Amino acid sequence: MRDKLVVSGLVVALMAAPALAQAAAAPAPGPNLVTQLLFFLPLILIFYFLLIRPQQQRAKKHAEMIAGVKRGDTVITSGGLIGKVNKVNDTEITLDLAENVRVRVIKSMVIEVRNKAEPVPAND
Repeated sequence: MRDKLVVSGLVVALMAAPALAQAAAAPAPGPNLVTQLLFFLPLILIFYFLLIRPQQQRAKKHAEMIAGVKRGDTVITSGGLIGKVNKVNDTEITLDLAENVRVRVIKSMVIEVRNKAEPVPAND
């Protein structure tokens, strides 16, 4: 059994020798900088217009909505609480959820503002 392993090891070593003796091929010239830019520029533009720009617009709209919160507005928080704004500070608001139930909420957690004048949509 041991003789077979030695012989097979010698056969593998002899077969690998010509592969190691071959000269290394010259490296192929890579694409130049202009070609790389022409390939990546459309990808960058697609990412900008489909992902980055809409996210920036949503963030700007959300910041404007939060800045416009005033006392008496009905708001919905990201946790699903619906309440009437009682007090507004720089970074947080106080909501009246029910009679004698008040909750302090960070302003950025408000996802929707419903003013008094806005009608509530029907559940059709």
